[in-house]
Amino acid sequence: MAASKGLTYQAPPQRRLPPPPAWATRRRPRNYDEWKTLRRWGKLPAWEESPVGYLLREARERAGLSQAALAEKLGCRQQAISQAERADSNPTVHFLREWARALSATLQLEIAFLAACQDRRP
Repeated sequence: MAASKGLTYQAPPQRRLPPPPAWATRRRPRNYDEWKTLRRWGKLPAWEESPVGYLLREARERAGLSQAALAEKLGCRQQAISQAERADSNPTVHFLREWARALSATLQLEIAFLAACQDRRP
């Protein structure tokens, strides 16, 4: 894992599990507590995405801030923080930078090409 206060998400090592059949895929994201527990145990399926909102909430909790305290640092309302921490949130990169700054953390985004994709690059 990366620095203790960072918003960096390091995916668990890729396991060679086949994707689940269509009938077995989740239609709704897990609740936060279940997601956090499975992630901590390293049992979150590789094909299951990590919602950005959950990563933001985890970073805020690790920084020891309440939603109200973070909202004050960001100059917004507590309801905005609550909405950003939902599984279906879609924050902008600017918002992510401000969130990291308010937590005295750094934001690292990475786009890594797979070997198959590298062959198709122009």
